[in-house]
Amino acid sequence: MKAIVLNSAGSVDNLVLTDLPVPVPGEAEVLVKVKAISINPVDVKTRAGKGRYNLLKEENPLILGWDISGVVVASNSPLFKENDEVFGMVNFPGHGRAYAEYVAAPAAHLALKPANISHDEAAAATLAALTAWQALIDHASIRPGHKVLIHAAAGGVGHYAVQLAKHLGAYVIGTSSAANREVILGLGADEHIDYHTQPLIDHVSDVDFVLDTIGGDTIDQSLEVMKRGATIISIPSGFREAVTAKAEAKGLTGFFILVASNGAEMASIAALMEQGLLRSIVSKTFSLEEMKQAHLQIETGRTVGKIIVRV
Repeated sequence: MKAIVLNSAGSVDNLVLTDLPVPVPGEAEVLVKVKAISINPVDVKTRAGKGRYNLLKEENPLILGWDISGVVVASNSPLFKENDEVFGMVNFPGHGRAYAEYVAAPAAHLALKPANISHDEAAAATLAALTAWQALIDHASIRPGHKVLIHAAAGGVGHYAVQLAKHLGAYVIGTSSAANREVILGLGADEHIDYHTQPLIDHVSDVDFVLDTIGGDTIDQSLEVMKRGATIISIPSGFREAVTAKAEAKGLTGFFILVASNGAEMASIAALMEQGLLRSIVSKTFSLEEMKQAHLQIETGRTVGKIIVRV
């Protein structure tokens, strides 16, 4: 099979297309013929020697990626059978091996792909959608009437978070550049804030929950508009200690979360997508041979929705 191996940390030139044996699924695993792969910022960070690299650097071969959608071609699990279309985030935060034509995946990390969405849309709704789900539902307990502020609301995690927060009955404020205002409002947000021209402190107040996908000064600005008892969750790993300390200093709650593979929650996401209550924005697609370009696109930090590599 074709696969992309990371020989060492560094630039996109370290992503090497090669031929490897098709993996053999173990107990409770399925073998998936991959149709689409989603690319995330953590992929880029790991390739560069940050992210998950230190945990994975001894793997040989080291194959990046966690997000797949495809077709089961062999199964050692009662959960799925041959020819089932499935999608999910595989083995995160471990070794996902997703940049390949075939992936051996724990069945417990996958869900059936809804028939009414494409493999591109399904692959997109894996790590990013699960991150939004676990932040808003598992950790934040968003309730109807809560005022929710979502940063980078047109991005991968952000565009799912806007939709989930609205589904939960929240009043949603999304930040982005002016260029993405209509995208964010189209996802259901009640307000849009242009982070270039509209300081949060002048336009937002009494927020119950903040989802920070940026870190740095965004944390400080967010804390100024939160009400007593509010919570901020930050997902950039470099700010895990900062968000907790800064929030505590103001009598607020702040913490970092790391998404984890979860097939049951993937099935819940699939149900919302099947009902048309959650959708993926796929802004660009690449071929497996164009993986370097896909990484460079993520590195711009200006991707709307998700980047997909078709296999």
